[in-house]
Amino acid sequence: MSSPFQEISGPGARPAMVALAGMLALAVAMGVGRFAFTPLLPMMLADGVVTLAGGSWLATANYIGYLLGALACTALPWVARGWYARWHPARLARAGLIATVLLTAAMALPLPGAWPALRFAAGVASAFVLLNIAAWCMVRLAVLGRPALGALIFCGPGVGIALTGFLTSAMVAAHWRAASGWAAFSVLALLLCALVWPVVHGRAATAGAHAPGAAAARPAASVAARALHALAYGLSGLGYIVTATFLPVIARGALPAGSPWPDLFWPIFGVAVAVGAAGSARAPAHWDRRWLLLACYVLQALGIAVGLWWPTPPGFALGSVLLGLPFTAITFFGLQEARRLWPASADSFASLVTAVYGVGQIAGPPLAAALVAGSGEALGFARALTLAAAALGLGVGLYALSAWCWPVGQRR
Repeated sequence: MSSPFQEISGPGARPAMVALAGMLALAVAMGVGRFAFTPLLPMMLADGVVTLAGGSWLATANYIGYLLGALACTALPWVARGWYARWHPARLARAGLIATVLLTAAMALPLPGAWPALRFAAGVASAFVLLNIAAWCMVRLAVLGRPALGALIFCGPGVGIALTGFLTSAMVAAHWRAASGWAAFSVLALLLCALVWPVVHGRAATAGAHAPGAAAARPAASVAARALHALAYGLSGLGYIVTATFLPVIARGALPAGSPWPDLFWPIFGVAVAVGAAGSARAPAHWDRRWLLLACYVLQALGIAVGLWWPTPPGFALGSVLLGLPFTAITFFGLQEARRLWPASADSFASLVTAVYGVGQIAGPPLAAALVAGSGEALGFARALTLAAAALGLGVGLYALSAWCWPVGQRR
């Protein structure tokens, strides 16, 4: 009898290469496709090509695209089974990566009327890459006997954020225009994709290699338990997004003119994201993910509070670290919890909770823009950040309630 491992060859048969490819794919999709906008927004404002309100709507367009991309990933396995069987996660992730490179390059064009559509499409692409690369890598690593390495792929957003953040600092120092930044980031994305391509291809597992029937045999948690997880996970989308969209702008407004620090807080955030994701790989498999998520939410709420109470370079730096450390650990633990709650429909439920997360993201930028318009920049951002921290506090309560009502190993 042949082993299922015999049909997996090349770089994709090496667990470290699979984890590295997943990490770099998320660096492209999230670090470039979604979050390169954050450090480039002050450059766009300085160039006069966008206003703060216009920038918030560009961010919102991206988050709406992310939401719809996640909903599409939820529906595909149910409504287009034959198509999904042919366009399996590796192909869908590759398509999303190609789209990210092209859409990032297109943002360099002097076509501001097209920018909302480009940011919307980039959001769709990033959702497709995140969900499909996570699904492909996690299954492949399980087949190869190294599932714990799955946490490392979630270092990718932090790596991408740090790269784009440090590069943007250099661009600002060299007096680049924002259009040149978009073009440079498209080249960066293309180079990273070249490293991903030889690894991510084919199905994650051969028939029977990871015993899908075993997962299907495990009963799903109650509808109430699943709904509570989706709601609590969605609150983290609102909890981080105001800072993730406006951190350099907020810091520039709070610190003296000419300070070099505002351009450094975002890459500090990115480094913390990568470190936190790597640390999440060490969490024992038997630990209840809801308590880990609760702890992550507390850290992020503290990160927001530090920036509000101590608006100085050390305060913003500490706040960036506290917000960044749990950022993709939340994604990793949240998707693990989704798979635990509904094993037979793990991919679809993971996509659904990601869509709820996307709803929280959509609310943040226009809310912040409205508060700034009505109260001024300093007070408006302070109120928006306070609401974001309150959303994380509510999420803490919901996960505590879930752990009390449905202890691990008990379903009702």
